[in-house]
Amino acid sequence: MNRMNPYRRLTRAAMLVCALATGIPAANAADGNAVAKQLFGHAKLPAAIASEPHGFYSKGCIAGAVAIPVDGPTWQAMRLSRNRRWGHPDMIALVERLSREVAQYDGWPGLLIGDISQPRGGPMLSGHASHQMGLDADIWLNPMPSRKLSYREREDTSAVSMLKNDTLYVDPDRWTDAHARLIVRAASYPEVERIFVHPGIKKKLCDTWKGDRSSFGKIRPYWGHHYHFHIRINCPKGATDCRSQAPSPSGTGCDKSLAWWFTDEPWKPAKPAKPGDKPKKKREMRLSELPAACARIIDAPSVSSEAAATFQPGMAVARASAYSVLPANDVPIPTPRPVN
Repeated sequence: MNRMNPYRRLTRAAMLVCALATGIPAANAADGNAVAKQLFGHAKLPAAIASEPHGFYSKGCIAGAVAIPVDGPTWQAMRLSRNRRWGHPDMIALVERLSREVAQYDGWPGLLIGDISQPRGGPMLSGHASHQMGLDADIWLNPMPSRKLSYREREDTSAVSMLKNDTLYVDPDRWTDAHARLIVRAASYPEVERIFVHPGIKKKLCDTWKGDRSSFGKIRPYWGHHYHFHIRINCPKGATDCRSQAPSPSGTGCDKSLAWWFTDEPWKPAKPAKPGDKPKKKREMRLSELPAACARIIDAPSVSSEAAATFQPGMAVARASAYSVLPANDVPIPTPRPVN
C-alpha cells in the first residue's frame, strides 16, 4: 500500500492554506512552470516578510509591500479595482513626500496616483512590463481636485494627455508651469533613478525651464507617458537581491538624443508579416524565470489571513488619514508605515 508521507501531507496542507490566503490557485503555488502573471496578478495581499525587492524592475517581485492609503491630505489613489497601490516603504514615503512638497511649494494641489505595484509585485495581468519590485510609480498629470473622488470616479475619470492633437508637442493650453515644477521636483530627490516622460514633455522642459537643471539627466523621454509620468527609485540600501538600472547619461539630455525622438525613426510601424507566416504567440514569463526568492514570496502567508479572507477589490473606499495603520473596510497596511 502506497501511503503518503505525513510530512508531505503537512506540506501540501500548508500550501493550500497559503494559496487560500493569497488568492492563488493551490495547484500553481509551487509550480515553477506556472505563468508568473497569473500567480502575482491574483495575489490580494502582500507576503508577511520583511520589506525587500528582488530582481529588476521588469523581472522581479517584492516581499512586505505596504499600501499607500486611498486618500491623504495631498493625494488620492486612482483605479482602486486594480489593487496596484502597493510598494516598497521607500517608494511610498517618497510619493507622500512629493505630494506634500509640491502642494506646499509648487502650486500643485496634490497627486492623483496611478499604478505602483501589486501586493507581491511581479508581472501584471495587463499593462506594465515594469512596476514589478514596488520601486516604480505612475503620477497622473491631472491636478488633484479639491474634493474627494468617489470610487466610481476613480475608475472612470481619464488621465489628460498633455499633447496637442496628434502631434509630438505639448499643448500650451494644457501645460502649465506647475506641471514643470512637479516633474523637476520629483527628479530632484537623490533616491530617484529615472523619471519617464513623453519626448514632447522633455522638449518642453528643455525649451522653457529657467531654474536648476542638475537633475534633468534623470528625466528621460520614452514612448507614451503623456498622460502621466513615471517615477523609478534606486534599490534600497541593503537590498542585495535587487538590481538598479545603469546611471543616466551625463548632461541634461537636451541634445541630439532628444532630437532623435522627433525624427521618423522611433515611430516606424512594425514590419508586416510575410504571407504564410504564422503570427508569433507572445511567450509568458514563468515563475522559474524570476529570482528564486519570488517563489518563496508567492508561497508565503499574507500579512493578515483574516483580512485576506474578506478583502475584495472594489470594496468601499477607506476613509484613511495620511498616516493611518489599518484603514477601515480596505486593504490592511503593515506597520510600521514610513513617514518622511
